[in-house]
Amino acid sequence: MKRRILTIGSLTILSLLVQVYGKTGGRQSQSAVASSDQAAAQRAIINQYCSTCHSDKAKAAGMDSARKIDFDRLDIAGVSRDAETWERVVRKLRAGMMPPSGIRRPDRETYKGLIAWLENELDRNAVTYTPPPGLHRLNRTEYANVLQDLLDLNIDPAKYLPSDDSTRGFDNIAGALGVSSTLVEAYVSAAQKISRLAIGQAATPSLTVYRTPEDTSQDYHIEGLPFGTRGGMLIRHVFPSDGEYQITITPIFGDNMSPQGFGSVPCEKLEVLLDGERIELLDWQGGGRTPPANCGGRRVAAVQSGQTGQDLGRTSMKIRISTKAGLHDLGVTFLQTNFAPILDLDQHFMRDTVQTGPTPGFTYFPHVGTVRIEGPYNAKQAEDSPSRRKIFICRPTTPADETACARKIISNLATHAFRRPAINADVDSLMAFYQEGRREAKFEDGIENALARILTDPKFIYRIEAEPPNVKQGETYRVSDIDLASRLSFFLWSTIPDDELIRVAGQGKLRDPVVLEQQVRRMLKHPKAEALAVNFAGQWLNLRGLQAVGPIPMLFPDFDDPLRQAMRREVELLFDSIVREDRNVTDLLTADYTFINERLAKHYGIPNIYGSQFRRVTLGPDTDVRKGLTGKGAFLVTTAKPERTSPVTRGKWIMTNILGMSPPDPPPNVPPLPPRMTDAAGNAKEPSMRQKMLDHRVRSDCVQCHSMMDPIGFSLENFDAIASWRTHDEGNPVDPAATVFDGTKINGPTGLRTWLATYSDQFVEVVAEKLLTYALGRGVEYQDMPLVRSLARDAAKNGNKFSALVLGIVKSKPFQMNMKMQETSIQPNKEKGN
Repeated sequence: MKRRILTIGSLTILSLLVQVYGKTGGRQSQSAVASSDQAAAQRAIINQYCSTCHSDKAKAAGMDSARKIDFDRLDIAGVSRDAETWERVVRKLRAGMMPPSGIRRPDRETYKGLIAWLENELDRNAVTYTPPPGLHRLNRTEYANVLQDLLDLNIDPAKYLPSDDSTRGFDNIAGALGVSSTLVEAYVSAAQKISRLAIGQAATPSLTVYRTPEDTSQDYHIEGLPFGTRGGMLIRHVFPSDGEYQITITPIFGDNMSPQGFGSVPCEKLEVLLDGERIELLDWQGGGRTPPANCGGRRVAAVQSGQTGQDLGRTSMKIRISTKAGLHDLGVTFLQTNFAPILDLDQHFMRDTVQTGPTPGFTYFPHVGTVRIEGPYNAKQAEDSPSRRKIFICRPTTPADETACARKIISNLATHAFRRPAINADVDSLMAFYQEGRREAKFEDGIENALARILTDPKFIYRIEAEPPNVKQGETYRVSDIDLASRLSFFLWSTIPDDELIRVAGQGKLRDPVVLEQQVRRMLKHPKAEALAVNFAGQWLNLRGLQAVGPIPMLFPDFDDPLRQAMRREVELLFDSIVREDRNVTDLLTADYTFINERLAKHYGIPNIYGSQFRRVTLGPDTDVRKGLTGKGAFLVTTAKPERTSPVTRGKWIMTNILGMSPPDPPPNVPPLPPRMTDAAGNAKEPSMRQKMLDHRVRSDCVQCHSMMDPIGFSLENFDAIASWRTHDEGNPVDPAATVFDGTKINGPTGLRTWLATYSDQFVEVVAEKLLTYALGRGVEYQDMPLVRSLARDAAKNGNKFSALVLGIVKSKPFQMNMKMQETSIQPNKEKGN
């Protein structure tokens, strides 16, 4: 019955599938035409330096460049009439890509003057571009964040919902966040499970398995676990009910068939903790190894795990604990009392395991492989938990009080879930679901049923915005303060507005520029602003891609999962420092500091850094190559192949994410890199990656793009595929010198960083464009580029501070405006004064 009611209520989601993606380019002012003298002067420059490759004659000769841009077909006196094409020209000029390397260029002042003139013509004729963003569904990350704020419930959204599509570099783009009948079913199922979890109803036993990554190394302390421990796992687990839970600990095994657990050091002590408090100290018995009788600790009989799959029949350790419902930190770790591995005569690799097996000839600590949590047994309904305290803001003392209390609870939940004050119609509808659940059981079951309905409501799943009365189709309008608050919180926090933001918006004050700026600055200082580092920077800089990186272990045995996670965290903390300290965004390219822990410091060769905690360090002359994004392991590893470096990928990444210019995709049937060469004596010799690339780009349709990308990548060849510093490649000295596409000669990472700094203005525009895309939840089109340039110019007046870009975006018309396209069947509540 409950599922039928929820499904009926949720089918309205499907009715919102009519997406609105209107594109209104705006009418260009025909009166604003450049003076003939100015236009003629710029035309002369183009004719002199550009027409060789971009003219009717070049097109007739089959030149691809002329097919894309033909200046003989463009009227420079009316730039705004061909704005899309001229914006492409400006982008290429800004990035220094026209004319190409080796072709005669105008002097620097003439070059910059042409760019400034074209931009001025485009900007002075521009019309604000405010297309409707369409129906904006919460993505999976936002869904989890909202539940954390709404219910104080930490969930893994991947357990409930499928992954979201990504376009324009981000997964919060409205046009890509569609819905299907399958997704609707997933929302209904998730709502039932999450509402039951939040209420803390007595749950039936279930199994959750946590696995360590295949390339783990557990020789180090894990942040969050007690000092004096090493390895293991720290698990944040939501226990659904008060009760008993069985914890099964299984080691990593030597190989896929061996019953012996990984590691040979005897008498290891396994500490099991709950919320930082020790609950057991055990003799490690993983893999069937019985410790000597004098090891101390408490011995737990090794038993067969009884699980299916790869651990079938293998030995594990089991203990049973009692705990309350809610989020708890379960730690499983080893006491750091033995130093046997460092006594080996052979130096250890940083990675212990190779395809889950030990490297022969070395001594290793044992490793935890999986932790299984089963339960609850003897379950009871939770009496207290963070989620229950968040939900039950009142308690009925008599049956007569129940309806009033339920209405208060539901009104509060709906207000926060729908991101606007709940009105009587909202609450009345939800009270029907409460009554249905209450008739079947008790008060808390009614609240659970109403909560499940809230979590399937389109006003929760979609960011639906109110339209003012009497607005006509195709007209733009300013969004309400309540909707502006929602746009702002999802931009900066990836979640719903907090109480202060709702209060200010409810008073109609948020549209005041002074108040809006105060709120933005407050929000950027809030801990929730870390979402910008994790979600925005995590996608723009491809930090999420690190999880899929897997260098070949036999070639790179010093790469492991702790290093992978440290590389990701380093860049997140660097970006977060730009946000919180309100620094110049170009510091991302040149910052002389970084954030590292012991594992990453060893990889970078930075001495005297100990422990798992990240700390800020200044990069001196000895570590100059690690300054800025181009020296960070996260960038260098995600742009490499599993077996080698990739100068092409590294060059393309810099062109796209720093200079804002994406080279085209490679043509079909590109041959593989050349095999080993033979020297004069007939001996096989492996060429360096640079030599391979130079020999590879022989096709005429490859040379043009590779001549732009490859030199950038060559300057980083001192970094191998896992970002370690090297001076030789396959026995050949590394040559990091290169001439980039604008003719500048650079040498190594330092030379690359210095050259990129000359394009700092272009980089600020790229950051502005990426932030605008992320903030609006739609792609930035050529009509938006005048706004992007305006944001960058205004930021330059304020030292290119991060807050200047953010404030420029939130005060812009596209962020504060919307356009009515057609009637929808569902409208949010319309509040007076908003």
